[in-house]
Amino acid sequence: MRHALHAAASVLALTAAVPFSGTAIAAQPYPTKAVRIIVGFPPGGTADILARIIGAKLADTWGQSIVIDNRSGAGSTLGAEIAARSSPDGYTLHFISSSYAASAGLYGKLNYDPVKSFAPISLAASTPQILIAHPSIPAKSLDDVLALAKASPGKFNYGSAGQGSTTHLAGELLWSMTGVKVIHVPYKGGALAMTDTIAGHIQYMMFTVPPALPHVKAGRVRAITVTSLKRITSLPDVQAAAEIVKGYEATNWYAALAPVGVPKSTLDRIVAGVRGAIKDPAVSKAIENAGADPIGGSPEELAKYLPAEIAKWTKVIKEANVSLKE
Repeated sequence: MRHALHAAASVLALTAAVPFSGTAIAAQPYPTKAVRIIVGFPPGGTADILARIIGAKLADTWGQSIVIDNRSGAGSTLGAEIAARSSPDGYTLHFISSSYAASAGLYGKLNYDPVKSFAPISLAASTPQILIAHPSIPAKSLDDVLALAKASPGKFNYGSAGQGSTTHLAGELLWSMTGVKVIHVPYKGGALAMTDTIAGHIQYMMFTVPPALPHVKAGRVRAITVTSLKRITSLPDVQAAAEIVKGYEATNWYAALAPVGVPKSTLDRIVAGVRGAIKDPAVSKAIENAGADPIGGSPEELAKYLPAEIAKWTKVIKEANVSLKE
């Protein structure tokens, strides 16, 4: 099991599979063959790594191979469409991130319904984003950032991983809730935006915590605020934005879905397997090592959470006039 989890966390991992070793599982009607998990992102990203970590445990529990099928493109909507059109027999699952909710507002028409085309399984994990600044900026807190922006509207800018990305939208939500004007600079990926922030070409950047943390620790950039409701253990001295802006939250989250129509008995077994995997101590630790907080919520919780997130980010997209054509 330790070996399987280690392999799952590698960006070069191909498929998580553990040989069958029990007899009780064999008596169950599901699964009797390999299970495919579609991930709408290329190998190596957080969604892919988490899917492999959870998939490794499912392989151990179910005694069947778990195949991670990376189908990246069009803001993860390509993978979602393939998953939605797959047979509802329980042998194709879909692992999504918060960009799934944003895509519902970014794309005018989708070939699937982001809520009705899928059955919820579990909210798997989450990780906050972080607003960072170049050390030359005279701001050490979110209050400082807001004061500077209000004194000089449009003078400051912030970078993101791209137009319509979760890092872009997290910034737009923050500025809209505080009434300040900060100019968005989209990049083709967070790494490029980080390079320019370190060089001082842009003043601020919104990024996910795990890849930003080494630069913060090294003093190349300054941590301003995290986008979770509470402070995080890896940066206990950095305030949460919600301490200043009541109700603000913009976390990256990850969840498991199944095509609608999967028989209840099969879906119940899938839910039990996925939630059980996430709550396994070794799996939870592996998820934490990947930079996320394990959740393992119920289908009912995800059924409420997903439409709320779609509505939330659709509103932000409309109010900020975010367009993929820009």
